[in-house]
This record gives sequence, C-alpha cells and structure tokens, in this order.
Amino acid sequence: MSSQDIPEENLPTAQDTAPGSVKLADEKNPFADPGLPPHEHRIQDLDERAAKRSERTVALLFTVSMLATVGFIASYVTIPVDSSVYIFTLGHISALNFALGMTLGVALFAIGAGAVHWARTLMSDHEIADERHPIEASPEVKAKVMDDFRQGAKESVLGRRKLIRNTMFGALALFPLSGVVLLRDLGPLPGTKLRETMWSKGKLLVNMNTNEPLRPSDIIVGSLAFAKPEGLDEHDHGFMTEIAKAALMLVRIQPDDIKDKQALEWSHEGILAYSKICTHVGCPISLYEQQTHHALCPCHQSTFDLSDGAKVIFGPAGHALPQLRIGVNDEGYLEALGDFDEPVGPAFWERG
Repeated sequence: MSSQDIPEENLPTAQDTAPGSVKLADEKNPFADPGLPPHEHRIQDLDERAAKRSERTVALLFTVSMLATVGFIASYVTIPVDSSVYIFTLGHISALNFALGMTLGVALFAIGAGAVHWARTLMSDHEIADERHPIEASPEVKAKVMDDFRQGAKESVLGRRKLIRNTMFGALALFPLSGVVLLRDLGPLPGTKLRETMWSKGKLLVNMNTNEPLRPSDIIVGSLAFAKPEGLDEHDHGFMTEIAKAALMLVRIQPDDIKDKQALEWSHEGILAYSKICTHVGCPISLYEQQTHHALCPCHQSTFDLSDGAKVIFGPAGHALPQLRIGVNDEGYLEALGDFDEPVGPAFWERG
C-alpha cells in the first residue's frame, strides 16, 4: 500500500518522526545518551481498514479458542476412556488424551496468538522513557503504615473478643480442606497394585517372542531371554499395565559363579529370573555383558550385577532388581514359585 492510498490526516508529521532528545557526553556523564530512535508508524496506525482487519483477526483467534474449549468439554464428556485412535507416526494412542491435548492446545495457542497480534498491531507502541527512582517508601510513609496497622488491630478488638478470634482461625484452617474433595478426580487409590504382579505359584514362564512356555534347555549359559506370565496376551486390554510390572529377564550363569546365596536358592540350575524394569525410572533393561554378568539400563546407565543378586554397582538406580523364585513343573517347563520378593520398578513414597 502506498502513501497515496492513506488519508492525508493519518500521515505522520515531522513531530512524529523526530528523534528523541539527545544528551551529549560531559565530565559528569562520560557516555552520551543516544535518545530514542524515530518512531515508525505501523500500517494500522495510518489506515483504519488495516486496523479493522487486525481487529477481525484477533476476534477470529479468540473465537477459535472458545470453540476449542467447547470441544475440550465435549471430548471429556463423550469419548470413552478406553477408546483408541491411530495417528500417523504415533501409532495407536488414547483417543481421549489426543482429543483433550489437541483442543486444549488450540484453545491456549489461540488466546496467546490473539493477545500478541492485538498488542503488536492495535495497542499503542510509543516508547516512553522514565527516570529511575528509589522504589522503597519514605520513612514518613512507613511510619504512617505501621500506625494505621496498629490502629486497625486495636479497632478489630481481636485481643478482647477471643471467641471471634478463635472461630475465625478455625474457619481459615478448615476451609482449605474442602480442596481435598477435588482429589477424588485423580482416580481410585492404587491399593496394592504397585506391590503385586500377575506372577503367582504355578504360572508358566512364556517366551516374549514365541509365546511358548520355556524349558531350562531353552536358556543357555551366557544368554539373556525375556518372559511374561502365562495367560497374558498382547491383545488384552490391560496388557501394557500388567507387562510393565511382570516383564521378566532370564539369564543362565554357572552356579559356581553366583555370589548371592538367596539368588542361587531361588534359581534353577543357574537360571536366574529378575524383573526387567529398572529401579531408577522404570526403563526396560535389555543390555547384557556376558563376561561380567552385568545388565545395563540404556536410559541412564544403571548397572546391575546379576551374579550378585542384581545389586546396583553403577548409576542412579536406588536398589537391586527384584528376583522371581522359579522351578520346573512335572512337564519340564519353567514356572514361578510365587510373586517377586519386593515391588518392581522405581521406589514410591509409601513403599514399606
């Protein structure tokens, strides 16, 4: 748009474009003050039609935010918790989480974008300089504030009206407890779910890759295998929840090389069964050093000595990997003789 299309009364004057005052350097102030740069007018300052376009843009962004908020509420009410949707590059994810994240993100982004566009195109952009001054109050003001406070405390008669004082303190102390009710929306308490897995006495150890029960001969010295409990299928609704606790790591070590007495007793012919879940932040352990019998977590390099009760020898993990006691049933398949000896994964605040 050229200046010929802008009304003459809206064109900048010489006063508008003059630079700010400049102070020269002297002995007291050795650095010259360059002053403010000349003010540059925006197209919205000169043309009301451009300002109207910016106004409509801001209004559109705010309207999009309102629609996205309505979509957030509708998604929360109508989409089932257990429904899933396929998103390219992400795979199958929760439809509810995806809808809530998208609508909330759009609502927040539209508000922010509208506010920024409003400020940059329509609000005043004149730069104003102000001299710095002390921010603390003067002694007179401080004295007056303290006098007013003492006078107000005296007039409140809290010292003499103890019944009012005590009931007020009680009301203020009790009122925040109403917020505890909101914690119900966090879901049911976990109970003992964090302490228990699907492993129990008689559960067969099933190969994660072949879905076939494992025999001792399937685990050779120096190898690392992964197993899951019998009856847990990857197509089950709660598969991810259960496998996150029950994933098992099997390693076979010569019995003479097993240092920990309990680990040897809970093994079968040198086959040790440990939780695959790292005790730091819950990453799956999958790296094994055959010569040293060390298992390494790829996330933060926590290292466990599988020949010594899976104790931590390096890294941020807080405790050893839980061990599963195993044996062989009458048909020659490896089976669990109970659950893990302690909760799997990272520690939690109420862990005993």
